[in-house]
Amino acid sequence: MNVHFIAIGGSAMHNLAIALSRKGAHVTGSDDEIFEPSKSRLDRQGISPETIGWDANKITSSLDAVILGMHARADNPELAKATELGIPIFSYPEYLYEQSKDKFRVVIGGSHGKTTITSMLLHAINEIGINVDYMVGAQLEGYDCMVKLSDDSKIMILEGDEYLSSPIDRRPKFHLYKPNVAIISGIAWDHINVFPTFENYVEQFDLFCKEIVDDGKLIYNSEDDEVKKLGEKWKGIIDTIPYQTPNYTVEQTGTCLQRDGKDYPLQIFGQHNLQNLMGAMHLAAEIGIENDAFLSAMSSFKGAGKRLQKVEEKHDFVMYKDFAHSPSKLKATTKAVREQYADRKVVACMELHTFSSLKKEFLPHYKNAMAAADHALVYFSPEVVGHKKLEPITKEQVLAGFGGGVEVVTSTDEVRAFLDRFEWNNSALLMMSSGNFDGIDYDELGVAICDKLKP
Repeated sequence: MNVHFIAIGGSAMHNLAIALSRKGAHVTGSDDEIFEPSKSRLDRQGISPETIGWDANKITSSLDAVILGMHARADNPELAKATELGIPIFSYPEYLYEQSKDKFRVVIGGSHGKTTITSMLLHAINEIGINVDYMVGAQLEGYDCMVKLSDDSKIMILEGDEYLSSPIDRRPKFHLYKPNVAIISGIAWDHINVFPTFENYVEQFDLFCKEIVDDGKLIYNSEDDEVKKLGEKWKGIIDTIPYQTPNYTVEQTGTCLQRDGKDYPLQIFGQHNLQNLMGAMHLAAEIGIENDAFLSAMSSFKGAGKRLQKVEEKHDFVMYKDFAHSPSKLKATTKAVREQYADRKVVACMELHTFSSLKKEFLPHYKNAMAAADHALVYFSPEVVGHKKLEPITKEQVLAGFGGGVEVVTSTDEVRAFLDRFEWNNSALLMMSSGNFDGIDYDELGVAICDKLKP
């Protein structure tokens, strides 16, 4: 197979390119910019483009397929050449389906919790020793590539993103996978640049359910109101399995889960994480892993990357980083840290960074999202707002959107000044963003705070 990637440097695209190369395909690619870690990872695999930029001469009739990434534009010269030559053109999700159409497909969907559930499932699979193919949306500990494709595996685990497939395919990615078993973990309006109303956004999950194969199953979080409505709608049409938060107690080292008269010690914590765990347990059962074996395997699970990931801990101080950026994620993550460290001061900082979060119309959805913290800060960069070609927002609009109770700043110096105010003994710090607060190194920050702790 000769496969060419248009926009090979994307976080998802370069993982698929590496996976296909490892499977034995001859992989080429192009991009107008490639950043780390994509560049180094492509270099190591020997498939990094020799030059940066688009070149229609790379598209020849010898190609079996072209895979088009979201970063490319619809008028891309390589795309035009491939169309002219009649070469099959696939979006990222289309090609993943092409590679898995003869396998048992497990698809993880939801506005939040997708990566965590996928990570939990893969952790148990790895511990127990089951051969599966997979695609997950974040770098996981112990994995050097987030996509695996093979000829011998009979199961494909797919993280099902609701964002668009490609510049010429406006369907959400998870509409293309046709699950044998699907899960929906939660629905909270996101990607408002694509889905202009909440009703339109919810509709995408209904259409996702419609793509489940005839004898398939839907596993759903019955504690999420919108998901519960969908589960009840599809009950009787397909097999549906609800799940909810299990019985648990908060422990100093994490959580102790109680099920079927047995205790299961876990390193993860928070109600949202435990809901995700139950969803992953039901998925595992569908591929032959018994509940006890799954929960026992999860004792060594530390969490998915940037999902309540511990950065630093010393004495009575602990620091976490989290990908949380939407209102529901922000509320769940802050609440989880508050519950786990009930006797400590909780300081929470978040960055408005995504398109949705920086729109003034969306800000009221953040009301009380960080209320569980003792001290809360919201940061946004006016330069990023301008770069995304959005209408400017003010500190006052952000403060009003959050319903008060937060400090709002617009520079990283102000973020550091806010953090420098505190004595950090007997405290928990939570840094939440899909970015990095415009250059704040979390590891360095954690070490610096620990150095100031009183003995």
